[in-house]
This record gives sequence, C-alpha cells and structure tokens, in this order.
Amino acid sequence: MAKVSVPVSNEFCPQCLYLYGTYKENGEPNYGVFCWATYCWDEGLKFVACIGENKLTRDRIRATGIFSASVVNEALLPAADYCGNHPGYDFDKSKEIPSVKGAVLDVPVPVSSPWTFELEVDKTLRLDERNESEIYICKIRNVLTEEGLTDGRSFEERLKEAAPVIALSTKYFPVKPEALGDWGQWKDKH
Repeated sequence: MAKVSVPVSNEFCPQCLYLYGTYKENGEPNYGVFCWATYCWDEGLKFVACIGENKLTRDRIRATGIFSASVVNEALLPAADYCGNHPGYDFDKSKEIPSVKGAVLDVPVPVSSPWTFELEVDKTLRLDERNESEIYICKIRNVLTEEGLTDGRSFEERLKEAAPVIALSTKYFPVKPEALGDWGQWKDKH
C-alpha cells in the first residue's frame, strides 16, 4: 500500500488519560485532564508530563513542585472530561471529584481512580519563550491503587476491572484487555 504525507497530528498515537491533581491556595482540590504523559528511566522510573498552556494546574505545580497523576477510568471519565474542559481559573471543580489526600505527598487523589502516582517535579524543561509550555520529569514518590488490583488474578483480569481510558485524535476509547503476547515473544520469529 502506498504511503502519503498528511498534516501533523496525534491521530494514531494512543495516550493514557490522567487527572493531574493539585491543591489550590485555599486547600481545595483542583484537577485537569491531560494525556501528554509518558515515562522515562533516569536512575529509576520517572513520570514525564507536558502542560502546553496557561492552566491553574500548571500554576500550582510551579508553586508547590508536587502533583498527583491519576489514571482516568470509564467511571471517572464524565467528571474528568468536565474538569478538563472548564478552566480552574473560572470554575470551582473541587466538588466534582471526591478526593482523599495522598499517602506520601500533600496532593489530592481521586477516590474513583484505579491507579495514582504521587509526583515530585525533579526537572523542568521550558519549551517556549512565553513561558507557557513545560515538560516535568518527576520522581514517583508513591503509587496508590485499589486493593483489589493487587490480588493474584491475571493482568488482563485486573486491567478489565481498572477500565482505563485512552485518547486517540479527539475521542475517548476503552482499553480492550486482550493481550497480543508478551515482550520478546516474537524476537526469534521475524
């Protein structure tokens, strides 16, 4: 099949959805939904987050150097979408997502998220001259998960229960918990 050039987009780049959580100056939780996240290895596993515009979440990360990144699951998606589409500068989102305090850091953690990282910014890379876009390379100070996701069931069963949501293009999709194989399975079968 012939290849053709198309405009730059993230159309076929699946991205996990996260709620980034910070506390506002008054102590109320504030969340934004983000998908510009990944991981890197730098003397241990680190979380990499990018925020590319003015957001209250970014302001609070700058002020405190800490935040939570919680996997958005299907049950949490409506509230996450609301938080991601209503600026924290203009809307009080503190009542939208029931939260508890992190176990290690002073960050809000959504009760309904199956998996939350408590993060401390280790390095910040500024990407533009307006000082709006930044990449945060973060130490993972703690991981909180639902107790049921730590039992002896297969990963596929636990993934089905967690029901994380991914973003592709401008749409949300469920993760189909059907493995295609393990890493290295085909290394000698090309």
